[in-house]
Amino acid sequence: MIIEAMHESSQLPSGTVALTHLGVIRVEGEDAAKFIHGQLTQDFSQLGQDQARLTAFCSAKGRMLASFIGFKRSATEILLLCNLDLLPATLKRLSMFVMRAKATLSDASGEFVIFGESGVASAAPWQMHQEEGATVIALYPAGNVARQIRVVPAGMQPPTLTPIAPELWAWGEVASGVAMISLPVVDAFVPQMLNYESVGGVNFKKGCYPGQEVVARSQFRGTLKRRGFIISGAETMQAGQEIFAPDDDSQPVGMVVQAAISPTGDYWAIASLQVAAARPGELRLNSNAGGILSLLPLPYQLLEDI
Repeated sequence: MIIEAMHESSQLPSGTVALTHLGVIRVEGEDAAKFIHGQLTQDFSQLGQDQARLTAFCSAKGRMLASFIGFKRSATEILLLCNLDLLPATLKRLSMFVMRAKATLSDASGEFVIFGESGVASAAPWQMHQEEGATVIALYPAGNVARQIRVVPAGMQPPTLTPIAPELWAWGEVASGVAMISLPVVDAFVPQMLNYESVGGVNFKKGCYPGQEVVARSQFRGTLKRRGFIISGAETMQAGQEIFAPDDDSQPVGMVVQAAISPTGDYWAIASLQVAAARPGELRLNSNAGGILSLLPLPYQLLEDI
Protein backbone atom coordinates (compact mmCIF):
# COMPACT_ATOMS: atom_id res chain seq x y z
CA MET A 1 0.00 0.00 0.00
CA ILE A 2 1.75 3.20 -1.21
CA ILE A 3 1.15 6.26 0.94
CA GLU A 4 2.49 9.76 0.60
CA ALA A 5 4.59 11.12 3.44
CA MET A 6 2.74 13.16 6.05
CA HIS A 7 3.61 16.83 5.76
CA GLU A 8 4.87 18.65 8.82
CA SER A 9 2.22 20.25 10.98
CA SER A 10 1.71 21.54 14.47
CA GLN A 11 1.10 18.98 17.17
CA LEU A 12 -2.07 18.74 19.18
CA PRO A 13 -1.42 20.99 22.20
CA SER A 14 -1.81 19.84 25.77
CA GLY A 15 -5.11 20.74 27.35
CA THR A 16 -8.77 19.86 27.79
CA VAL A 17 -12.06 20.47 25.99
CA ALA A 18 -15.69 19.57 26.70
CA LEU A 19 -16.89 17.06 24.10
CA THR A 20 -20.41 18.36 23.71
CA HIS A 21 -21.01 16.34 20.53
CA LEU A 22 -21.01 13.09 22.52
CA GLY A 23 -23.93 11.60 24.41
CA VAL A 24 -24.37 8.68 26.80
CA ILE A 25 -26.63 5.62 26.63
CA ARG A 26 -26.98 3.78 29.94
CA VAL A 27 -27.66 0.03 30.01
CA GLU A 28 -28.66 -1.00 33.52
CA GLY A 29 -29.91 -4.14 35.22
CA GLU A 30 -29.05 -7.71 36.13
CA ASP A 31 -28.71 -8.67 32.44
CA ALA A 32 -27.08 -5.42 31.25
CA ALA A 33 -23.76 -7.01 30.21
CA LYS A 34 -25.40 -10.13 28.76
CA PHE A 35 -27.85 -8.07 26.73
CA ILE A 36 -25.40 -5.58 25.25
CA HIS A 37 -22.86 -8.35 24.62
CA GLY A 38 -25.37 -9.87 22.20
CA GLN A 39 -25.85 -6.61 20.29
CA LEU A 40 -22.35 -5.21 19.73
CA THR A 41 -19.10 -6.30 18.07
CA GLN A 42 -17.15 -6.45 21.33
CA ASP A 43 -17.09 -8.71 24.38
CA PHE A 44 -18.96 -7.11 27.28
CA SER A 45 -19.77 -10.27 29.21
CA GLN A 46 -16.16 -10.68 30.37
CA LEU A 47 -15.33 -6.98 30.50
CA GLY A 48 -13.71 -5.84 33.73
CA GLN A 49 -13.72 -2.35 35.18
CA ASP A 50 -10.16 -1.58 34.08
CA GLN A 51 -10.84 -1.48 30.34
CA ALA A 52 -13.22 0.24 27.97
CA ARG A 53 -14.19 -1.05 24.54
CA LEU A 54 -14.47 0.51 21.10
CA THR A 55 -17.43 -1.24 19.53
CA ALA A 56 -20.04 -1.07 16.77
CA PHE A 57 -23.76 -1.72 16.54
CA CYS A 58 -24.50 -3.23 13.13
CA SER A 59 -27.47 -4.00 10.95
CA ALA A 60 -28.24 -7.56 9.87
CA LYS A 61 -26.12 -6.83 6.79
CA GLY A 62 -23.11 -5.98 8.96
CA ARG A 63 -23.27 -2.24 8.31
CA MET A 64 -22.47 0.10 11.20
CA LEU A 65 -25.51 1.91 12.60
CA ALA A 66 -23.52 3.39 15.48
CA SER A 67 -20.14 3.20 17.17
CA PHE A 68 -19.45 3.50 20.87
CA ILE A 69 -16.80 3.69 23.53
CA GLY A 70 -18.35 1.46 26.17
CA PHE A 71 -17.41 0.59 29.74
CA LYS A 72 -18.78 -0.88 32.96
CA ARG A 73 -19.39 1.41 35.92
CA SER A 74 -20.49 -1.61 37.94
CA ALA A 75 -21.61 -5.21 37.42
CA THR A 76 -25.09 -3.95 36.54
CA GLU A 77 -24.38 -0.67 34.71
CA ILE A 78 -22.73 -0.05 31.32
CA LEU A 79 -22.30 3.34 29.66
CA LEU A 80 -22.00 3.74 25.88
CA LEU A 81 -20.57 7.01 24.52
CA CYS A 82 -21.62 7.93 20.99
CA ASN A 83 -22.30 10.90 18.72
CA LEU A 84 -25.38 12.77 19.89
CA ASP A 85 -26.82 13.10 16.39
CA LEU A 86 -27.52 9.37 16.21
CA LEU A 87 -28.26 8.66 19.88
CA PRO A 88 -32.11 8.85 19.78
CA ALA A 89 -32.49 6.45 16.84
CA THR A 90 -29.83 4.10 18.21
CA LEU A 91 -31.40 4.02 21.66
CA LYS A 92 -34.80 3.26 20.13
CA ARG A 93 -33.43 0.47 17.95
CA LEU A 94 -31.41 -1.16 20.75
CA SER A 95 -34.43 -0.99 23.08
CA MET A 96 -36.44 -3.06 20.59
CA PHE A 97 -34.23 -6.07 21.33
CA VAL A 98 -34.45 -6.05 25.13
CA MET A 99 -37.55 -8.28 25.26
CA ARG A 100 -37.29 -10.48 28.39
CA ALA A 101 -33.79 -9.38 29.41
CA LYS A 102 -33.54 -7.76 32.83
CA ALA A 103 -32.06 -4.57 31.42
CA THR A 104 -33.25 -1.04 30.80
CA LEU A 105 -31.78 1.48 28.37
CA SER A 106 -31.94 5.25 28.78
CA ASP A 107 -30.40 8.49 27.58
CA ALA A 108 -28.07 9.52 30.40
CA SER A 109 -26.38 12.37 28.52
CA GLY A 110 -27.57 14.98 31.02
CA GLU A 111 -25.98 13.10 33.93
CA PHE A 112 -22.38 13.32 32.70
CA VAL A 113 -19.93 15.77 31.16
CA ILE A 114 -17.32 14.29 28.81
CA PHE A 115 -13.91 15.92 28.43
CA GLY A 116 -11.13 15.25 25.97
CA GLU A 117 -7.61 15.60 27.40
CA SER A 118 -4.37 15.73 25.43
CA GLY A 119 -0.73 15.70 26.42
CA VAL A 120 -1.35 14.03 29.77
CA ALA A 121 0.14 10.77 31.02
CA SER A 122 -1.90 7.93 29.62
CA ALA A 123 -1.99 4.15 29.32
CA ALA A 124 -2.44 1.83 26.34
CA PRO A 125 -5.57 2.52 24.27
CA TRP A 126 -8.85 1.54 25.96
CA GLN A 127 -7.27 1.08 29.40
CA MET A 128 -9.48 2.67 32.03
CA HIS A 129 -9.25 3.84 35.62
CA GLN A 130 -11.26 5.81 38.16
CA GLU A 131 -9.96 9.17 39.31
CA GLU A 132 -11.73 11.29 41.92
CA GLY A 133 -15.15 10.00 40.88
CA ALA A 134 -14.52 10.31 37.14
CA THR A 135 -13.84 7.56 34.59
CA VAL A 136 -10.66 8.09 32.53
CA ILE A 137 -10.18 6.13 29.29
CA ALA A 138 -6.98 6.13 27.24
CA LEU A 139 -7.40 6.74 23.49
CA TYR A 140 -5.17 6.25 20.50
CA PRO A 141 -2.66 9.14 20.35
CA ALA A 142 -2.60 11.95 17.80
CA GLY A 143 0.91 11.65 16.44
CA ASN A 144 3.09 11.52 19.54
CA VAL A 145 0.55 13.24 21.76
CA ALA A 146 -1.27 11.06 24.31
CA ARG A 147 -5.03 11.50 24.55
CA GLN A 148 -7.74 10.37 26.91
CA ILE A 149 -11.39 11.06 27.70
CA ARG A 150 -12.74 11.82 31.14
CA VAL A 151 -16.39 11.03 31.94
CA VAL A 152 -17.41 13.22 34.88
CA PRO A 153 -20.73 13.00 36.72
CA ALA A 154 -22.63 16.27 36.30
CA GLY A 155 -21.90 18.74 39.08
CA MET A 156 -18.42 17.47 39.81
CA GLN A 157 -15.36 19.70 39.45
CA PRO A 158 -14.04 19.60 35.84
CA PRO A 159 -10.34 19.05 35.08
CA THR A 160 -8.04 22.04 35.55
CA LEU A 161 -5.95 21.65 32.39
CA THR A 162 -5.50 24.50 29.91
CA PRO A 163 -8.51 24.79 27.59
CA ILE A 164 -7.99 23.93 23.92
CA ALA A 165 -10.26 24.66 20.96
CA PRO A 166 -12.80 21.99 19.93
CA GLU A 167 -11.43 22.23 16.38
CA LEU A 168 -7.99 21.14 17.58
CA TRP A 169 -9.42 18.14 19.40
CA ALA A 170 -11.45 17.21 16.31
CA TRP A 171 -8.26 17.30 14.23
CA GLY A 172 -6.53 15.08 16.81
CA GLU A 173 -9.39 12.60 16.49
CA VAL A 174 -8.81 12.39 12.74
CA ALA A 175 -5.04 12.16 13.19
CA SER A 176 -5.55 9.17 15.49
CA GLY A 177 -7.13 7.23 12.62
CA VAL A 178 -10.02 5.98 14.78
CA ALA A 179 -13.36 7.06 13.34
CA MET A 180 -16.68 7.33 15.15
CA ILE A 181 -19.90 6.97 13.15
CA SER A 182 -22.13 10.03 12.82
CA LEU A 183 -25.53 10.53 11.18
CA PRO A 184 -24.31 11.27 7.60
CA VAL A 185 -22.54 7.89 7.34
CA VAL A 186 -24.94 5.57 9.17
CA ASP A 187 -25.38 2.17 7.48
CA ALA A 188 -22.48 2.75 5.06
CA PHE A 189 -19.64 0.53 6.29
CA VAL A 190 -18.86 -2.84 7.80
CA PRO A 191 -16.45 -2.30 10.71
CA GLN A 192 -13.33 -3.37 8.82
CA MET A 193 -13.93 -0.64 6.23
CA LEU A 194 -12.89 1.70 9.06
CA ASN A 195 -10.14 -0.62 10.39
CA TYR A 196 -12.12 -1.42 13.53
CA GLU A 197 -10.59 -4.89 13.77
CA SER A 198 -7.15 -3.24 13.98
CA VAL A 199 -7.96 -0.69 16.72
CA GLY A 200 -9.77 -2.94 19.18
CA GLY A 201 -13.31 -2.55 17.84
CA VAL A 202 -14.18 -6.15 16.90
CA ASN A 203 -13.86 -9.39 18.84
CA PHE A 204 -13.95 -12.39 16.48
CA LYS A 205 -14.13 -14.94 19.32
CA LYS A 206 -17.38 -13.75 20.90
CA GLY A 207 -20.85 -15.06 20.17
CA CYS A 208 -23.45 -13.84 17.74
CA TYR A 209 -24.62 -10.26 17.29
CA PRO A 210 -26.52 -8.55 14.44
CA GLY A 211 -24.40 -8.73 11.28
CA GLN A 212 -21.82 -11.09 12.84
CA GLU A 213 -21.72 -13.47 9.88
CA VAL A 214 -21.06 -10.66 7.40
CA VAL A 215 -18.33 -9.14 9.59
CA ALA A 216 -16.63 -12.53 10.05
CA ARG A 217 -16.86 -13.39 6.37
CA SER A 218 -15.30 -10.07 5.43
CA GLN A 219 -12.36 -10.83 7.70
CA PHE A 220 -11.66 -14.45 6.92
CA ARG A 221 -12.69 -14.92 3.29
CA GLY A 222 -10.75 -12.04 1.80
CA THR A 223 -13.85 -10.22 0.56
CA LEU A 224 -12.93 -6.81 2.01
CA LYS A 225 -12.10 -4.27 -0.69
CA ARG A 226 -12.31 -1.06 1.35
CA ARG A 227 -10.21 0.24 4.21
CA GLY A 228 -9.92 3.34 6.35
CA PHE A 229 -7.31 5.91 5.29
CA ILE A 230 -6.28 9.38 6.43
CA ILE A 231 -6.43 11.99 3.68
CA SER A 232 -5.81 15.72 3.42
CA GLY A 233 -6.78 18.49 1.03
CA ALA A 234 -7.21 22.24 0.66
CA GLU A 235 -11.00 22.18 0.35
CA THR A 236 -13.48 21.85 3.21
CA MET A 237 -14.34 18.24 3.97
CA GLN A 238 -17.23 16.81 5.95
CA ALA A 239 -18.73 13.42 6.70
CA GLY A 240 -20.68 11.91 3.83
CA GLN A 241 -18.81 13.56 0.95
CA GLU A 242 -17.88 11.21 -1.87
CA ILE A 243 -14.40 10.67 -3.28
CA PHE A 244 -13.66 9.92 -6.92
CA ALA A 245 -10.81 8.77 -9.11
CA PRO A 246 -9.71 11.38 -11.70
CA ASP A 247 -10.56 9.16 -14.66
CA ASP A 248 -14.10 8.18 -13.64
CA ASP A 249 -17.02 10.34 -12.48
CA SER A 250 -19.61 7.55 -12.65
CA GLN A 251 -18.89 5.80 -9.36
CA PRO A 252 -17.22 7.08 -6.17
CA VAL A 253 -14.25 5.15 -4.83
CA GLY A 254 -14.73 6.26 -1.24
CA MET A 255 -16.45 8.43 1.33
CA VAL A 256 -15.38 10.91 3.99
CA VAL A 257 -16.23 9.55 7.45
CA GLN A 258 -14.88 12.19 9.83
CA ALA A 259 -13.12 15.46 9.00
CA ALA A 260 -11.54 18.49 10.68
CA ILE A 261 -9.43 21.51 9.86
CA SER A 262 -5.75 21.10 10.78
CA PRO A 263 -3.56 23.62 12.61
CA THR A 264 -1.95 24.52 9.26
CA GLY A 265 -5.30 25.39 7.64
CA ASP A 266 -5.83 22.40 5.36
CA TYR A 267 -8.44 19.72 6.01
CA TRP A 268 -7.78 16.19 7.21
CA ALA A 269 -10.26 13.33 7.13
CA ILE A 270 -10.67 9.67 7.82
CA ALA A 271 -12.07 8.18 4.63
CA SER A 272 -13.17 4.70 3.66
CA LEU A 273 -11.62 4.00 0.25
CA GLN A 274 -11.41 1.19 -2.24
CA VAL A 275 -7.94 -0.21 -1.61
CA ALA A 276 -7.25 -0.50 -5.34
CA ALA A 277 -8.05 3.20 -5.85
CA ALA A 278 -6.00 4.52 -2.90
CA ARG A 279 -3.05 5.73 -4.95
CA PRO A 280 -1.05 8.94 -4.39
CA GLY A 281 -2.28 11.87 -6.47
CA GLU A 282 -5.32 10.00 -7.79
CA LEU A 283 -8.12 10.98 -5.45
CA ARG A 284 -10.56 13.89 -5.90
CA LEU A 285 -13.24 15.36 -3.62
CA ASN A 286 -16.91 15.39 -4.75
CA SER A 287 -16.21 14.67 -8.44
CA ASN A 288 -13.39 13.54 -10.72
CA ALA A 289 -12.61 17.24 -11.28
CA GLY A 290 -12.73 18.14 -7.59
CA GLY A 291 -10.01 19.12 -5.17
CA ILE A 292 -6.90 16.96 -5.10
CA LEU A 293 -6.54 14.78 -2.01
CA SER A 294 -3.33 13.44 -0.49
CA LEU A 295 -2.89 10.18 1.38
CA LEU A 296 -1.29 10.34 4.81
CA PRO A 297 0.16 7.37 6.71
CA LEU A 298 -1.98 5.47 9.17
CA PRO A 299 -0.63 5.75 12.72
CA TYR A 300 -1.13 2.02 13.40
CA GLN A 301 -0.68 -1.29 11.61
CA LEU A 302 -3.63 -3.09 10.09
CA LEU A 303 -4.40 -6.44 11.64
CA GLU A 304 -3.66 -8.22 8.37
CA ASP A 305 -0.15 -6.76 8.47
CA ILE A 306 0.64 -7.74 12.05
